[in-house]
Amino acid sequence: MTKNILIAGFGGQGVLFTGKFIAYGALIEGKELSWLPSYGPEMRGGTCNCSVIVSDEPVGSPIVNEPDVLIAMNRPSLDKFEDAVVPGGDIYIDSSLVDREVRRTDVNVHYIPATRLSTERGFDGIANMILLGSVIKGSGVIKEETIPAAMSKVVSAKRQNLFDFNIRALALGAEVLE
Repeated sequence: MTKNILIAGFGGQGVLFTGKFIAYGALIEGKELSWLPSYGPEMRGGTCNCSVIVSDEPVGSPIVNEPDVLIAMNRPSLDKFEDAVVPGGDIYIDSSLVDREVRRTDVNVHYIPATRLSTERGFDGIANMILLGSVIKGSGVIKEETIPAAMSKVVSAKRQNLFDFNIRALALGAEVLE
């Protein structure tokens, strides 16, 4: 099993955090992996993306040119990366922020109103985790039972108050996909 995942959005949306979460989950499960962030000098507010490869075999290159899974957190990301997704791949879109539908018919598309749900449910600022919950449920990139251990790796000691908050957002994302 090899999953090539590309997460894309604006700086400040948690793109790199999302990629790091997947990477730690894979590491905990004993998988081979690569995590490669890419962002402009402006960071917060500028565009950024993160390539994550999770595999049962050694990863040769950290670059994801043809993702199996695309998480598009804004319209520019969908515009830029939609055509790169492999036929039969999955595109997860924050439909609260992306004002168009996917044009391709050879991919599986999941419209998740993550930002709206984040605000409505009191999870302000973690739409990324709602999307990620959908991705984990839909792709099986990491096991559900790995989530708490991975969360403990990415949530710093001084932000432990956000641990359960993030876990609940992941669960909401999984529910939305059902």
